[in-house]
Formats: sequence, C-alpha cells, structure tokens
Amino acid sequence: MTTAPPATVAPGPGRLTALPMPAPRWRAGQPPSGAQDGPVPQELVDRHGRTVRDLRLSITDRCNLRCTYCMPAQGLEWLPTPSLLTTSELARLGRLAVERLGVERIRITGGEPLLRRDLEEIVSALAALRTPAGRRPDIALTTNGLGLERRAQGLRRAGLARVNVSVDSLDPEDYAAITRRHRLNDVLAGIAGAQEAGLSPIKINAVAMPGAMARRAPELLRQCLRRGWQLRFIEHMPLGPRETWRPQDVVGAAQILQALREAGFELSEAGRPDRRPAALWRVAEGADHPAGSVGIIASVTAPFCGDCDRTRITADGRLMTCLFSSTETDLRTPMRQGADDDALIRIWAGATWLKPLAHGTDAPGAEDSGFARPGRTMSAIGG
Repeated sequence: MTTAPPATVAPGPGRLTALPMPAPRWRAGQPPSGAQDGPVPQELVDRHGRTVRDLRLSITDRCNLRCTYCMPAQGLEWLPTPSLLTTSELARLGRLAVERLGVERIRITGGEPLLRRDLEEIVSALAALRTPAGRRPDIALTTNGLGLERRAQGLRRAGLARVNVSVDSLDPEDYAAITRRHRLNDVLAGIAGAQEAGLSPIKINAVAMPGAMARRAPELLRQCLRRGWQLRFIEHMPLGPRETWRPQDVVGAAQILQALREAGFELSEAGRPDRRPAALWRVAEGADHPAGSVGIIASVTAPFCGDCDRTRITADGRLMTCLFSSTETDLRTPMRQGADDDALIRIWAGATWLKPLAHGTDAPGAEDSGFARPGRTMSAIGG
C-alpha cells in the first residue's frame, strides 16, 4: 500500500514530459461492497485515499454559445427533456451529498445552467442543506454570463454565493471568433449584475489557446485586475471535438506565466490553497493596474489528481468520478424505480471507491498524453 503511483505524461514544448503523481493517502478498511446489508457509508472515499468534498452538479447540456474548443459550429444533439434530472431529483442528490456524505461545496454547471428556468428553485433547495457538522454548503455557479443580469438578484436571494464566468477575451471581435456569437456586451452586463447583487468573488475562466496567448493573456489580466475580477487561466483539455485538441498545441502554465512576465507583470507564487484546482500567483501593483492575483488550472502540464476531492453528476443523472471517466454510473434509473436513500448512497460509494487514479485511467499514458478520453464532450459532462 505504499508503492508510489505511476507517472502521468503531459505535453511540453514539442514533446511529452513525465510528471510524477502525488502519493495517494491510503485509508485502512474494506471498499464499499454495494451489498444491501451492513453499514451505510457516511462519506465518499476511493481506494487511493481521497475523500469527496466537492460536487459538480450539471443541470443541462444545452448552451447558447458555440465555443470552438467545446463543440462544433452546428452545436450538438441535446438530451431530451424527460431524460434530464428534475428539480426534486437534483435536490435529493444534493441532500444525500451534503447531509449524509459530508460534501461541503456544490458547483452548479452545464452546458449553460441559466437556460434552466427552475435554477433559482434548485439553488434554494441546495442552500437550505446543512452538513453533519451543521455548516451550510458553499453554492457556486459556472456560467457564460448570458442572462445573468436579469437573474443575479434572484439567485443571490435563493442562496447562491458566487459565480465563475467563462470569458476568453474582452476584445469583441476576438470573443466572437472564439464563441461564434457577438455577445460580449451581454456577458459584461451579466457580470455587472452579479457584482451589483453581491455575488463575490467574481471569477473569470479563460481557456488558454495557442496563437494569441502573448497578446490575449496580458490584456485579459490587466482588465480583470482593474475591474476587481479574479482571473483563472485553464489549460485546454481534450474535452471538445476530437480534432480540436493536440498535445503539442497545449499552452501550459509555464508559457502563460512567461507571456505575463514579458508583458511587465511582476508575479510571485502563492501556491494552491485548500487543494483547489487553481495554483495562484500574486500580481504586484503596476502603472496600469492594481495589485491582485491570477490563477492557472494546469490540468494537463501539472495534474493535481492526487488531491482531487470532486465527483460529478451529469444532467441526465450519470455519476462520473473523474472528468475523464470512461465509465458512468446510473443514479437516475434507480431513483425513478423507487430506490431509497441508503440504496443510492451504496451505489454512489461503490462507484467512488473505483475512481481512477488520474485522468480517467489507472494506467496513465492513454493516447500518449495521459488522458483517457470520455465518451462525452464537456457540455454534456458539466464543468
């Protein structure tokens, strides 16, 4: 039980570089068996000693943008409405996660979650939950910002704490080229509405794409610092159309930092607090920007799988223990067939125990890039 796990591989400039995985934190005891008798698990633990504290809950696969790295221009074939989890089913799974299994954070995702008319009701149900320790879960939303201006106040009243808004560029033409939609002004209005409603902090997610990083990254950071937003660059992962991702094209953390430093930003490493995905850098005050911070989610070049405490439920009720899971566990069908809470927990815990070590596989090196590609694209999985 003390053997070091194998290395993952990640792209560097023109080549693949081995990256050691953090040693797993092993836990004594037997794996959840899924049997109908015996103790019901009280937390979600995998065979590598990781405990789930974060639930990514997708509520739709639909989106009103067509980002080039996420989906084809014509969009995708959306899930039929009857297959989506209902408000009450989403609330039930949230309740089991928080009240029975000790989940502390819930991120509502899509597709674009603002396309659900019952979003405020979902948020309200989740915000009313309490962990076994009596704490209210942290409820956040990942969104593209379209329509947020009209709904931010209601979402705040329902119990939403904060938002992550996907904005890859603040140049209107650049934004339109990436998203295939001229909607930047609507996104900015949505962010302003979120700020006015008191949703804080405002985090901006930007996918690091090749070709324009030296120009795009410094200006995006400069504008985010001026507006009081927290910018997070995300390395491009193989979660969109297959032809849109090649290992050699990945813009890694080192390249992002180099582009920022060459543009005059003074950066100092601040680490990765609380095992969160983003590694942070402090940004010193400059002539054209205040001091602040910037984060990089280096899922490709510096994977943090050894610290992963997340689980995902898709909009149609499939459990994915990893963003790159090649297998899914059905929770919707047992729910609709009358399974009680204990039965659902046993299914959830059993699947969690088998969570792969890294990037969807227990044998890193799949496709010569360390990733086992999932059967779904990102919009169908949930961010």
